[in-house]
Amino acid sequence: MLVSATDMLKKAKAGHYAVGHFNINNLEWTKSILLTAKELRSPVILGVSEGAGKYMGGYHVVTGMVNALLKDLDIDVPVALHLDHGTYEGCYKCIEAGFSSIMFDGSHYPIDENIAKTRELVKAAHSRGLSIEAEVGAIGGEEDGVVAAGECADPAECKLIGDLGVDFLAAGIGNIHGKYPANWAGLSFETLENIQKLTGDLPLVLHGGTGIPADQVRKAITLGVSKVNVNTECQIAFAEAVRKYIEEGKDLEGKGFDPRKLLAPGCEGIKATVRLKMEMFGSIGKAD
Repeated sequence: MLVSATDMLKKAKAGHYAVGHFNINNLEWTKSILLTAKELRSPVILGVSEGAGKYMGGYHVVTGMVNALLKDLDIDVPVALHLDHGTYEGCYKCIEAGFSSIMFDGSHYPIDENIAKTRELVKAAHSRGLSIEAEVGAIGGEEDGVVAAGECADPAECKLIGDLGVDFLAAGIGNIHGKYPANWAGLSFETLENIQKLTGDLPLVLHGGTGIPADQVRKAITLGVSKVNVNTECQIAFAEAVRKYIEEGKDLEGKGFDPRKLLAPGCEGIKATVRLKMEMFGSIGKAD
């Protein structure tokens, strides 16, 4: 069954590793990620952006699919179903649809409005046993039409949001969504250290996990990051594997056009990417 992400991230923070948040977009992605987590005995967070939720047919479709896979695949590791970069309205829809975790991204609001909306959603989520993530400081790049330059969060504002009772906190430290440009300055560990000092035991979240060098990810984990989000890297791995299959003409061999065969290389690409990330994050074997 689905669980909130609270306990798994508290354990990660105490154990100095991170749990991977992998965005899902369809059945193939979800199945690939869940099977890899089961094989590696790793807790995992399935992230759903509002755009992906709409693409899959709605939040009830998503929860129905995920819960059925948990049962039929006999997934026996902790799994959280988490709304990624949710709007105020989207958070309530996912609470009602049966998600086990939500993220309210109020980073684009003035801090007073971010605090007010986050406070309300903390109460709503906790009353239903859900975990909740909040955000301070914009993550760079584009996510569901929201564009930001990757501003670093104000540590004092992070403490204000953290004190509202959120279960984990995303803070901008120079990270971005999508591919990182060649002139990217890297993560601001000074900002991360200052946030960690003020927020104490609160698990921190690193968005934009694709393309951040392994050494920077590992250092971020030592400074309090307990959840790392990955999406673009899985998208690239999936696309490259399917493209190779088609370019080699395998879709024209026998019944190679069967979607179960056509998409299989992409699924293997996702599995390989998730494995590499779980190794990097140190979450392998932490489900037992």
